[in-house]
Amino acid sequence: MILVFGSINIDLVTRVSSIPRPGETVLSPRYDTLFGGKGANQAIAAARVSSPGRVAIAACVGDDAFGRSARENLNRNGVGTDLVANSTEPTGCAFITVDEQGENAITVASGANVTLTEASIRNIEIDASTVAVLQMEVAFPGSLKVAQQVRAAGGRVIWNFAPAPSGFAATDLRDLVNATDIFVVNEHEAVAASALLGRETTAFEEAGGFLSQIGCICVVTAGARGAYVFHPNKHRENIEAKPVQPVDTTGAGDTFVGILASSIDEGLSVTTALERACHGASLACLAHGAQTGMPTRTQLGIA
Repeated sequence: MILVFGSINIDLVTRVSSIPRPGETVLSPRYDTLFGGKGANQAIAAARVSSPGRVAIAACVGDDAFGRSARENLNRNGVGTDLVANSTEPTGCAFITVDEQGENAITVASGANVTLTEASIRNIEIDASTVAVLQMEVAFPGSLKVAQQVRAAGGRVIWNFAPAPSGFAATDLRDLVNATDIFVVNEHEAVAASALLGRETTAFEEAGGFLSQIGCICVVTAGARGAYVFHPNKHRENIEAKPVQPVDTTGAGDTFVGILASSIDEGLSVTTALERACHGASLACLAHGAQTGMPTRTQLGIA
């Protein structure tokens, strides 16, 4: 079973010629209302390439129209929502600006996501078959307790250190990595995490190698260059991405994590799982919106 513990948002997306600089106003003719949140995105990415009933999400939404529509969207995409609770806070909302090159800038209003705790999973069975997927858009203490519970039961933990929080304590980061089997970061997050734990470097390769020595597999995503994998035994790999002309990169990282989780749940090797994840992330860049382009098994060429 894949258990995603994370955020659910509604994305308000606008497209502009260039992302505004500080103090600058840029006009756009319209905006779109889309489903998002790193937790929901990763759950849907996993569900689209998994067997039915393999993916569930523990999350919180507001008792509002956004929350109801987000829950329905998860169900339509094959994600179990029995662990999605209603909060007194409004459903989380993300404000996304996408430029003509497909790059994006995102501001997230957390809302109900901040009320999620480990209590949401008390009524489900956690065992050695559980693959937990976590990110940084919900409160860290609850996420850490979920990860530790899964590891104690013999399950596996995939933690995406995104968005990397400001002011995060070194002791918390060390606890996070110690509770993680596969630590997924982008190049900037790798360097920041390494510095926080005492290794100052501007090279993500050095940062990834250092982080893996704490005891987990460190995966550094690098956009069109694919992913770099650093194992605790000092073995390193580069998994190449499929070349595409991106339309919108929003959600590509979440697609990567969700497909990685599905592949690990399926029993694939880490290398094969990452090859599939890189392929899926490339395909996700070919459509607008975080979830729209997330591929199915058929699109990935999986029987």
